[in-house]
Amino acid sequence: MSDEVDAMNREEEQRRVNDGGQGPSTKVLSVRLGVVALGYALFFAAIVLRLLNIQVIDQEKYKAKASRQYQRDMVEQAKRGVIYDRHGKLLAQSVQTISFYADPQLVAATPVRSGGRTVDVDKTGEVARHFASALGGSQRHYFRLLDRARKAGRRFVWIERSVPVAEARSLMETRMTGVWFRKEQYRYYLNLAPQVIGLVNTDNEGISGLELVYDDDLRGHDGMKIFQRSATGTKFLAADAEQVEAQAGLSLELTLDADVQSIVEAEVRQVVETFDARAATAIVIDVNTGEVLAMSSYPTFDMNNRSTFKPEFARNRAISDAFDPGSTFKIVMASAATEVLNVAAEDSVDGHGGSLQLFGRTIRDHEKFDRMTFREAMIHSSNIVAAETAMELGAETFYDYVRKFGFGQESGIGLPGESPGILQPVEKWYKTTLPWMGYGYSITATPLQVLQAYAAIANDGVMMKPYIIRRLLDDEGNVVREFGPEKSRTVVSAATARYIRREYLRPIIEEGTGKAAAIAGVPAAGKTGTAQKLLNGNYNRGRRSYIASFAGFFPVENPKIAAIIVVDEPDAAYYASTVAAPSFSKICSRMIAGSEALKKELGLTLPEEEMLQGPAAVTVPLVVGLSMREAKRLLEWSGLEIRYQGDPQSVVVDQGVDVGEMVAPGTVVRVWSEGQEPVEAPAPVPAPGAVAGLDRDGEVL
Repeated sequence: MSDEVDAMNREEEQRRVNDGGQGPSTKVLSVRLGVVALGYALFFAAIVLRLLNIQVIDQEKYKAKASRQYQRDMVEQAKRGVIYDRHGKLLAQSVQTISFYADPQLVAATPVRSGGRTVDVDKTGEVARHFASALGGSQRHYFRLLDRARKAGRRFVWIERSVPVAEARSLMETRMTGVWFRKEQYRYYLNLAPQVIGLVNTDNEGISGLELVYDDDLRGHDGMKIFQRSATGTKFLAADAEQVEAQAGLSLELTLDADVQSIVEAEVRQVVETFDARAATAIVIDVNTGEVLAMSSYPTFDMNNRSTFKPEFARNRAISDAFDPGSTFKIVMASAATEVLNVAAEDSVDGHGGSLQLFGRTIRDHEKFDRMTFREAMIHSSNIVAAETAMELGAETFYDYVRKFGFGQESGIGLPGESPGILQPVEKWYKTTLPWMGYGYSITATPLQVLQAYAAIANDGVMMKPYIIRRLLDDEGNVVREFGPEKSRTVVSAATARYIRREYLRPIIEEGTGKAAAIAGVPAAGKTGTAQKLLNGNYNRGRRSYIASFAGFFPVENPKIAAIIVVDEPDAAYYASTVAAPSFSKICSRMIAGSEALKKELGLTLPEEEMLQGPAAVTVPLVVGLSMREAKRLLEWSGLEIRYQGDPQSVVVDQGVDVGEMVAPGTVVRVWSEGQEPVEAPAPVPAPGAVAGLDRDGEVL
């Protein structure tokens, strides 16, 4: 048996030798190893192809996806430029507020260590509770805001915008994963010239007025900060990314005088309320330079309370509302008659007994004159004499003078919404156009255009281009651009302008329809205008269909200031001599009384009662929510004084004078800090975004 086994072993050994020492088990092993090697090769090839796809073919897609997960680009808002009046008084400035935003996905999956391991916990309800507690809102509101954003797959949502710093401080100090804040700006206004200055929206972009026209200059250039965050939500600046610093915007220095503007706004409002008018507008201009010192329209809106903003209230009527100017337009007729027809003030003219039939129409005067002098025709505002004089001048000549006086064209003041008015070319005139235009009909003009005409007569026949921006300044106060007086054209000769002032416009105030426009101690000149409004193609009668206006200047011999007031649809009375002329007098008298420089220049000493009527009352701003130091700055900026009780480093929780109340300059406003508020008056809650505050050291956050 052993011999047989040995024989079999020898045969097996021989086979191995013949096969090169490899048996069947070795072949199987080799095949298996080959399969494994091929598998590894395919696996690594797949990895290489995947990496190639990620890093080369679709690299931008995956870079963006990765960036969204751990990197956030945040715009650093540039500081918006300040707006000043001509004396450097702040009219608009941006104060700092805090805006909160969140990643709703991260809030709903906040990593929390529990039992030695990290688990994701939904913190949406907790975050909503924090915001509701700090800001006094509804917890449900904040929860739904975050939850809806999460369900929509969004990684960014604003929780609250423009929160005053004092209110935001507790939230800023509370650690909430997935919630961050950024410093933004809230535009605060002195609440003067709202139609001129305009407004910004919640993103600090100009939407009306100068804020819109000069938005590119005011807003500056935003910076860009690139942040990265860890898995726990900790945010830090990306070390290898380029960080772009914000560049502050330019500031505007206006020609407006804040004191004169406040006077004009008060008087415009008063005339609307006194005569139950639909609206009114007024402008004050320096006749020698073209600088606009004040421009006001009413109704208006509170610039610091956006809920009062309406497009109708924001319209700058001084440049956008064109109307039939009526008798204020007669200076064009008188100027052309003086230069072309050599008409003199003492020349006799026919008043036709107060009624004239012309081309099937009747022209009437409010007084029945037969023969009178041309001066008397101007003093008593005869439409008949104006119509016949215009016809004697002829259409082409009269049209040329109308154009020279600036009608039918924009003034170039650079404010949005300016209307050129309506002046049809001569070939489109009807038979009645020329005589009617002689006394201010068949043409429409803006208040600024009418005032320009009077300013040209005041400036010895030279029309200056009106302007409202004096300079653009950089963040350090250096002048970047500057604007100055610019001559538009010569309208009439200096001799003609002086003649019109002396022989017609001064007597109108001294003995004619403009008596109520007289200024105590100052010889003034001007003209009334009571014009019917064109409604549905017809000039209707009735108090609600009139526009009353007065345009004039002072002093007569060496004019400095020109002003106009236009009252739309007065109801209690409608003649300009009753409605508009007294307002002109009040505006000019108060303007002189409130300006020592102007009184000195004019060599005036006014009666004591007039001296008491200086700049109008100022509006009390909201200071609740500010630090005491910032409240002091804001009240002093507004021309008020502060008396505080409590810790000067703490936050104001109440103020003794209501927000928006009109008070005399220098009025003392009491404020209280936390723990010192008066028991008789609950502390008002400021609207979100009203104003900002300072940190505990008094520096802007």
